[in-house]
Amino acid sequence: MSFPNVLEFISLLLHNKKSNNPLDDFPEIEALKKGSQSAFNSLIQLFSQKVYNLSLGILQNEQDAEDVTQEICTTVFLSINQFKGDSKLSTWIYRISVNKCQEFLRKKSRKKRVGFIIPLDKAETTIQISSNFMHPGLELENQERGAILFAAINALPENQKTAFTLYNLESIPYEEIAQIMNTSLSAVESLIFRARQNLKKSLSDYYEENER
Repeated sequence: MSFPNVLEFISLLLHNKKSNNPLDDFPEIEALKKGSQSAFNSLIQLFSQKVYNLSLGILQNEQDAEDVTQEICTTVFLSINQFKGDSKLSTWIYRISVNKCQEFLRKKSRKKRVGFIIPLDKAETTIQISSNFMHPGLELENQERGAILFAAINALPENQKTAFTLYNLESIPYEEIAQIMNTSLSAVESLIFRARQNLKKSLSDYYEENER
């Protein structure tokens, strides 16, 4: 795969159509704060799949994503009275989701990852990354290259990976990502730019080495 085709594949694989988030018009926030189980069930139906998709994109493990999604749902239920309405409900839930995913990854950070090596530059610096994750949204003919792409995403620094996943997998706009990550708009722009540059570098190097 040539360098331009790497970029085309990233765009094809990760492009999602933007749509309105049903959470933004959720009418039962006050009922939630009063402990309504039916309101909470309605909320779960609206956001659990979105939270799972985000968790899967960050954690790259289906069982881990399921476990963390359950933890996120519990945290939302127990913490709903802390939601002050100064951001969208979806933003608040995504912020909890990102924090839980990052906490989970930090707990696993000491475990060794086994996989192929993608060189980042001409120096001796290399990154070892797992190559066994198959995103369920990938079509069969894209699974092998998709695994390589997600492995490269997984090798990004934590905040680059989070910002890139929020934008490219979940189609969340930069302004909302800044709120989710408690940072500035310019910082988000920089994170996503650097993530793209790192992916271009690592993927083009990999394919040049393995698909001559």
